[in-house]
Amino acid sequence: MTEAETITTVMRALADPTRRAVFERIANSDEITVAELTRSSNVTQGAISQHVKTLKQAGLVSERPEGRNVYYRAQPAGLEPLADWMSHYGVFWRERFADLRDLLKEIDP
Repeated sequence: MTEAETITTVMRALADPTRRAVFERIANSDEITVAELTRSSNVTQGAISQHVKTLKQAGLVSERPEGRNVYYRAQPAGLEPLADWMSHYGVFWRERFADLRDLLKEIDP
């Protein structure tokens, strides 16, 4: 998968608000099962499983099977392509904030 495809996959995975909430729950846990994710949501277990599958395919979540349970944990490295892409725009914002700071100094020395 090319870098652009990877970024697109991560963005699509996180574009859905329910999936983003599932990812946040996983990220805030050491490990968590689909059953645990379902218990505290208004979403069916099947839907949660589909969201977790999409997150896993995007490289944002890994799994560890243990007996009848599968435990999921966040993979922060999965966010790296998105963070790298966004860092290119950091220069733009730093320049804009510097311009704003200069303008504010001119207005109110």
